[in-house]
Amino acid sequence: MIPRIHKRGSETIGLIRYLYGPGTHEDHTNPHLVAAFDPLTPDPGRDPQATHGHLQRLLDQPVNALPAGRRPKKHVWHLSVRASPEDPILSDDDWAAIARRMVAATGVAPDGDDAACRWAAVRHADDHIHIIATLVRDDGRRPRLHNEARRAQAEARLIEADYGLRRVTPGDGTAAKRPTSAERHKADRRGQQRTPREELREAVRRSVAGAASEEEFFDRLAAAGLVIRRRIAPSGDTLGYTVALPGDRNAKGEPVFYSGSKLAPDLSLPRIRERWAQTSEDNAPSVLPSVSRPASARRRATSAAWQALLVIDHGENGVIAAQIAATGEVLDALATTSAAHTRHELQAAATAFERASRSHVRAARGHGQALRQAARDLVHSGPAFGRGEDGATTAMVIDMLFFLTVAAAHWHARKQHAQQAEAAHRAAAHLRAAYPSAAGHPMALLHQRGSRLAPSWQRHHATAVRKALPELADRILAEPGWPALAATLDEARTAGRNPAVLLSQAATRRELDTAERMSDVLVWRLRRMAGLPADPQNSRSRHVRGTAAISSPPRAEQIDTRSANSSRRQR
Repeated sequence: MIPRIHKRGSETIGLIRYLYGPGTHEDHTNPHLVAAFDPLTPDPGRDPQATHGHLQRLLDQPVNALPAGRRPKKHVWHLSVRASPEDPILSDDDWAAIARRMVAATGVAPDGDDAACRWAAVRHADDHIHIIATLVRDDGRRPRLHNEARRAQAEARLIEADYGLRRVTPGDGTAAKRPTSAERHKADRRGQQRTPREELREAVRRSVAGAASEEEFFDRLAAAGLVIRRRIAPSGDTLGYTVALPGDRNAKGEPVFYSGSKLAPDLSLPRIRERWAQTSEDNAPSVLPSVSRPASARRRATSAAWQALLVIDHGENGVIAAQIAATGEVLDALATTSAAHTRHELQAAATAFERASRSHVRAARGHGQALRQAARDLVHSGPAFGRGEDGATTAMVIDMLFFLTVAAAHWHARKQHAQQAEAAHRAAAHLRAAYPSAAGHPMALLHQRGSRLAPSWQRHHATAVRKALPELADRILAEPGWPALAATLDEARTAGRNPAVLLSQAATRRELDTAERMSDVLVWRLRRMAGLPADPQNSRSRHVRGTAAISSPPRAEQIDTRSANSSRRQR
């Protein structure tokens, strides 16, 4: 159940006429009163003797009783309460009880207060009601409406429990502002699926992803085709900015501008500038030279995501919040530069994660720079092709970002950030959906290569898996992706790396049993750790770095000895 407090108005009769009228899209059916401050209030929808003006005069009576100089200019209070689409249709009596609970919870008409504000609840559709009230009490005083929106939300959660309705995830005030009804109706009239506010929010978010300076940010806004207006101080410094879509104009033909803070709390210019701050102990430059190839950029993004996972596991809250916020930039940059067959799901993942990137835990300044540099590399390396090393490294980074978004969801859940946790889970679901499109071709090649391995080498690599991951080995070996993992272990072997050691490292750094396909996860981790090409076609067959090729599987004691030696070298 979603309560929404609308802008206060100055004309009671105008809102009443709207509520009892046909609606903007002829969607008001059978408008009628379900409850009011006085049970005997006549209903213009069902009482032949009642008129809109009659109801207006009853509601405005306390306002008109005040001297003209004391009457509030904006005295019309308007609250809509909407049920979820999957909720059952409530009766008029149910909606009447809900209306009384809402005016009591918000302070418009507290229970037992005989001098409270006058109000009426109108139903003109199955799934919602509108409550209109005048903000002068019968005793001439003004009501106390401090935090009425938050109190309405809290009461809605109780109503959901009492009536067995869908439980809406509670917010914490850090979400981006939703489009207004007028904005949605305007978009509908134009046949647009999204409002200008939503279009602008996404455009600004993508423009700031990986930007290294204020000028680069504004250059990207201009390149995106937005109309930009800066607010300049007398000193010449930029204080803020507003943006508009070229085709979005008001009745006067002027562009409809939105400030960054009206698009999202973290898109104001001061908050954007915080992204470019460095930690005092960081002596490295905040911007490294951009890589030239999309595949290299994706490898760097994978490594940055891996390090961010460790921070989320063990870091302080402010530092974790910074990593999560920077993850949003990587998702935006990846979606912008992705190939067509993965773009839709990656864009959906970035849009969903936007809500997870903000909470009341303020991001610590200067942290998350590795992820932001990765986002910058992705943007500056240009769009990636869907096949070859580009496509395979896209699968690699999607796999790692999936774990990163799940880790963010778990952290938000521990902090009781319900909306953020839900948003991160949605982003993870979109990444999971994007993964097969990116991974299908390289994994198929690896599967073929693994299936052609000699049985002796297949048994040898299976033994390595059982030694490194004894509790998970049976599941891994039974997965369809096991031949691809076997092929990767064989490539690592021919490159002079110890497969058993790599397996142990890949498994101990992060849990595996939560993965849907553990063998796929291990493939990408091993290929990244061993420096193998993500695309199997780029692998040089049986290339050995500094050692001779092994033509037959070593004995078990040789595996153990080499594992120990390799471990000592890595320490």
